[in-house]
Amino acid sequence: MHACGHDLHMAAWAGAARLMADHRDRWRGTLVLVGQPAEEGGGGAKAMLSDGLFTRFPRPDFALSFHDDDTMPAGTIGYRPGLFRAMSDSISIVVYGRGGHAAMPHGTVDPVVLASRLVISLQTIVSRENNPVDPVVITVGSIHGGTQGNVIPDEVRLQLSVRTYTQEVRSRTLAAIRRVARAEAAAAAAPREPQVVVTPSSDAPVINDVQLTLRLADRLKQVLGEPNVVEMPPKMTSEDFAEYGRAGVRSSLLHIGAVDPARLKTARETGIPVPAPHSPEWAPDRATTLKAAVRAEVTALLELLRSN
Repeated sequence: MHACGHDLHMAAWAGAARLMADHRDRWRGTLVLVGQPAEEGGGGAKAMLSDGLFTRFPRPDFALSFHDDDTMPAGTIGYRPGLFRAMSDSISIVVYGRGGHAAMPHGTVDPVVLASRLVISLQTIVSRENNPVDPVVITVGSIHGGTQGNVIPDEVRLQLSVRTYTQEVRSRTLAAIRRVARAEAAAAAAPREPQVVVTPSSDAPVINDVQLTLRLADRLKQVLGEPNVVEMPPKMTSEDFAEYGRAGVRSSLLHIGAVDPARLKTARETGIPVPAPHSPEWAPDRATTLKAAVRAEVTALLELLRSN
């Protein structure tokens, strides 16, 4: 399961397409709807562009995208001119040890202990090596090693997600991860250096076209009501939607609040966040969010494709 709301995204996409097709008299121009696969980690946007998206089909003047959001009440539209979303890299680290009997650890090099120290040491890259005004996130989301409690394994595999805004911070962070992994392995007397493999998931930040984003926000405020359209802060999540902007198309990624207002109010009062995307409990307030997303998408499209 990929609990990020993509089913909601595509339902809204289909609803907006239906309304635009049914009301062709209200707009003029060409509308291209992109059903893109592999938005996270799979390079879907790059693959479609490489396959001739902008040559096999009309090259657009604008690219728009919507994503559901756990920080705003259902139906609220969030916008952010300029830098909005981070770059993302997936990293696989394998640390090696020398396995043996759990009752005789002195005859082994325990990669579980090595991996555990590495998880903690990696966080000091963020807290002690990086300027706090240049955001970076290092998350170890997966760690696997061993098969039995009484057996020390030969290796442990870790999977990381790294989020950054600038190429400078990104390069420095990836180099630091390699350095720290090698140093922890050396400190543990590991029989060989760790394997570190970096796979870019989204190697450019999402930078919303400022003029386009403000234009859409103004129109959405007129139609949906000013309280329902709010400026939001940048986020460390990533989107390969950035590739369309890199290809020279003026682009804007907007967010749609997806949480029941009463539930969000309780969360803010208690300090316990609601489940967010990628949580197995993430469940958008379906009807309210879907209707608002369709309405916002159609409003944005009619603004850009006005017939008058």
